[in-house]
Amino acid sequence: MRLKIFDQPHRIGNRNYDYVRKFGMLAAFLLICLLLSLATPNFFSLQNMTIVLRQVSINGILAVGVTFVIITGGIDLSLGSVVALAGVVAALFAHPGEYSLLVPIALALLVGAGIGGLNGLVITKGRVASFIVTLGMMTIARGLALVLSDGRPVTNLSESFNAIGGGNLAGIPIPILIFALVVVLAIILLNHTRIGRYMYAVGGNEKAAYASGVRVDRVKIIAFMICSALAALAGIVLASRINTGQPNAGVAYELDAIAAVVIGGTSLAGGIGSIGGTVLGVLLIGVINNGLDLLNISSYYQQIIKGVIIIAAVLIDRKKE
Repeated sequence: MRLKIFDQPHRIGNRNYDYVRKFGMLAAFLLICLLLSLATPNFFSLQNMTIVLRQVSINGILAVGVTFVIITGGIDLSLGSVVALAGVVAALFAHPGEYSLLVPIALALLVGAGIGGLNGLVITKGRVASFIVTLGMMTIARGLALVLSDGRPVTNLSESFNAIGGGNLAGIPIPILIFALVVVLAIILLNHTRIGRYMYAVGGNEKAAYASGVRVDRVKIIAFMICSALAALAGIVLASRINTGQPNAGVAYELDAIAAVVIGGTSLAGGIGSIGGTVLGVLLIGVINNGLDLLNISSYYQQIIKGVIIIAAVLIDRKKE
């Protein structure tokens, strides 16, 4: 017997509440953009909009990945360390004249997917909370990045590799195009495939999903593999952008990514969320940071404002229950 939850997974819970929440966040985003445009005339310039999108691209890729995990009811705290490890791995094989561009990209993505698979296996087969497992993996991945790089940045990268994070295609920065492609593919996977419906089902009611024949463990493992693979992709983009594989890169990146997901309406309890909401959360954080920079307001206040927004979003999420 097929659960109805598989047919329209994004409508778990009170439909009217979801609409109010979604459009309320959109209204808040537009209001903030309006206020910033009035406060600084350069806010809506093409140059500044391009800067905002380029700045949020890495966090956006991370946020899209962790959306899959949170929808299934888990959490991943190892993202920042995976960014660093993948960047180092890619940089080690991106020296001029040694390998084709596909080699560092493929190896970094494989490392990311492998870490995600290991996280998923320990969580599902060992019955350990995802918070604990990924917290441990955060330390392991960071240590591996330091070991592989001998604690130093990996430099002398090829021009073709550096173009990933610093180049343009048809006048559009490549990181923005990568982020856009990730968003499109994630929407298709989450909303138009069976595995996507299963992720919502597992997060909404794991026991009911299992009783309906869903292989819950496999679904969770796939979610963690997608999450870490996208973290590795973000690491490749970052290493290319700064022209070095930095083992200390990505510190606290997981917090910004999770913040964007929560602000975008994905429930930490699982079963509710969307890629569109995550993108909105990413853009909201990026716009606030950019606006405060244009207004010459200290970056310290950005952290305070971001924290307030996160708490408010979680409180709204809890009220639904």
